[in-house]
Amino acid sequence: MNGYLLDSHVFLWAATAPDKLSRKARRICTEANRPLVASVVTFWELIAKCQSGKLHIPRPDATIAAWARELNLKILPVNVTHAVAVYSLPLLHGDPFDRMLLAQAKAEELVFVTKDAEMSRYPVECVW
Repeated sequence: MNGYLLDSHVFLWAATAPDKLSRKARRICTEANRPLVASVVTFWELIAKCQSGKLHIPRPDATIAAWARELNLKILPVNVTHAVAVYSLPLLHGDPFDRMLLAQAKAEELVFVTKDAEMSRYPVECVW
């Protein structure tokens, strides 16, 4: 699968605050000629942030799924290949959500769309 994997904040901003996206990221989210992809890991991370009180999304169980449909995203599940791909990543930081998203991007040969400059230290193509 070739396309663009959206980091969690990119998915959130594309759905709720597209002005926060870079010009390039906004263009990717609206005019991409390759599939836009969101991982179930992103949904899990956003739900976890809602449960911890760090993020407020009204009715996140329904809202997140609706956003994914509105953005016409392909949903990427986590599989064994992705879990094993985490092992091949250098230990540059410990956020398990970011590490799995990077592993998925690498395993699926997706371009990772993220504002987080730290992600470009990994062997994954990143854009912002």
